[in-house]
Amino acid sequence: MLFPKPYADVVAKLRVPSGFLLVIAFAWLAAPTLHSLAIGAPVSLVGLWLRAWAAGHLAKNQQLAAGGPYAYVRNPLYGGTLLVAAGLVIATRRVELAVLFGAVFLLVYLPVIQNEEQHLRNIFPGYALYAEQVPALIPYKAPLRAPGRFRSELYMRNQEYQAVLGYLAGLLYLIWKAI
Repeated sequence: MLFPKPYADVVAKLRVPSGFLLVIAFAWLAAPTLHSLAIGAPVSLVGLWLRAWAAGHLAKNQQLAAGGPYAYVRNPLYGGTLLVAAGLVIATRRVELAVLFGAVFLLVYLPVIQNEEQHLRNIFPGYALYAEQVPALIPYKAPLRAPGRFRSELYMRNQEYQAVLGYLAGLLYLIWKAI
């Protein structure tokens, strides 16, 4: 276990407030140009695509997701979040935001991932074997051969469209700041 359980539990409660702080820092520090937006936006779009793909395979607490992107990594939603954030940081042209996003990921999101994985181990007996076969965040092994198809009803139930709406709001703000 990377983080002690009490730390991971406390930090899990900070995920949403830290998100609000990141939005404030993002709005305050961003110095985008149309060129930086043209480079950063595609990176973020890949992250949104990954999140959408993952959400369409995720039946939370009902079934172990092992198909689609979950055949490559155990945490594709967080990988997508990392890509969205990286694209936004590129678009803002601010190293300070890269450091801040990186710190929040390391100190908040990694403990949350750890808690979620412990929860999955408790409710799905096959999770330990799955975790041995599939990397956490970076796909460096051959994908697991697991059934599964994208289901739009799961995408909607998981409310992944909110990530798209949030991204669009941030992108429009950056475009407004750039022009």
